[in-house]
Amino acid sequence: MKTLPLKTCWLLFFVGCIFSAFAQVRLDKPNIIIILADDLGWGDLGFHGSEIKTPNLDQLAKEGVILSRFYTAPVCSPTRAGLMTGRYPNRFGLRETVIPPWSEFGVDTAERFLPVFLKDAGYQNRVALGKWHLGHAQRVYLPLQRGFTKFYGHYNGAIDYFTHLREGELDWHDNEKTSTDKGYSTDLVSDKAVEVIQNAGDKPFFMYVAYNAPHTPLQAKPEDLKAYGYSTEKPTDRQIYATMVTSMDRGIGRILSSLKAMKKDQNTIVLFFSDNGANVSGGGSSGELKGHKFQEWDGGVRAAAIVKWPAKLKGGTKTEQVMGYVDILPTLIGITGAPSKNHKPFDGVDMSPVLLGKQSQINRSLYLGYGSLISSPWKIVLANNGNPAMKLTEPALFNIIEDPAEKHNIKKSKPEVFKQLLNLTKSFDSIKPEMAVAPYDKGRKGFKAPKDWLIKN
Repeated sequence: MKTLPLKTCWLLFFVGCIFSAFAQVRLDKPNIIIILADDLGWGDLGFHGSEIKTPNLDQLAKEGVILSRFYTAPVCSPTRAGLMTGRYPNRFGLRETVIPPWSEFGVDTAERFLPVFLKDAGYQNRVALGKWHLGHAQRVYLPLQRGFTKFYGHYNGAIDYFTHLREGELDWHDNEKTSTDKGYSTDLVSDKAVEVIQNAGDKPFFMYVAYNAPHTPLQAKPEDLKAYGYSTEKPTDRQIYATMVTSMDRGIGRILSSLKAMKKDQNTIVLFFSDNGANVSGGGSSGELKGHKFQEWDGGVRAAAIVKWPAKLKGGTKTEQVMGYVDILPTLIGITGAPSKNHKPFDGVDMSPVLLGKQSQINRSLYLGYGSLISSPWKIVLANNGNPAMKLTEPALFNIIEDPAEKHNIKKSKPEVFKQLLNLTKSFDSIKPEMAVAPYDKGRKGFKAPKDWLIKN
């Protein structure tokens, strides 16, 4: 056998090391699962003192990192849009309302969505399950056109949990084809999430699990009501709501169990949060916080949130770092090394240095929308140009650490802080997009949904 020259051997060894390192980097890319609840209130989780049974989320909170100051928009479509783009949704016309069934609006296709960035990072399997709510009038607004490789769920909000109807038509889809799968929508989403995990193979995957629970209509399975000890004939709204939350929690437990069974739990990032605060007229509770959905009081925009990643994050901890929905995309870019070129400037900030323990805190001013902004420990809420649902007669400044219930306006005692935050808030409020979603009821009269919500154009 001919012996290779020593120089050649060293070269081959060096090249082998490079390829080995590259393979290791690919192998170590984490799976990513984002689980989004719909209208879940701060006071509706066991680890926040609720009577509602959420054992799996309680366990996730024990094992993961509680993001105790995680903020969203006060309504659903804006939060989902900010999550997908890393940008404040008023930049592309979403701030005050959601995208209703009769709307022609969709998130601007010039906005680059999260799965597109992850595709460039090597994530071949990118799945969206459950509620979309980011535009459906044209195919260009649908999940498969925005970077996902698989979609299973519904385009609109507030579908019927059993029939999957919205506006009299079946809104349940497998990719862009009608799905006639039968069952409670929360269970179907959980079933598909488990299936994705079981079939994922060795390559890293990204899965966005957007439950429609516990959003109205208030609908629970009779057997779940019985298991709670509630009447199946005349349960209260709160009882139905509680049962819906527990059903979602059970589905989340199945997702976490599947990760463990497939030996994927250690290197999977699981992020859970709600898209906004409680709908108190729909059975939800803001707990100790002031306000509710549709408002920028903390009860409307401070979401219960947890992240778990055993391979990298120290579990059983809590962070007081101000962060929010627009920070998710930049943070995942920081973790995965996804190329971040050719995109519009992010409003979000990469929070991975704090989560990974490399930095104790990041100074963060987070715009909450509609005349409100938080900049630890301060929060400003405006009256003029602010949200009319807040019913403010004068602008307010709060020390949210000392006054989490937002009872004491300290604007007069902190004039310099107020002035600084006022100017910053006004700069965000003044953003004027080229187009914006119309008021919620515009176009509703006489609207007829397309057959089976099939979008062909």
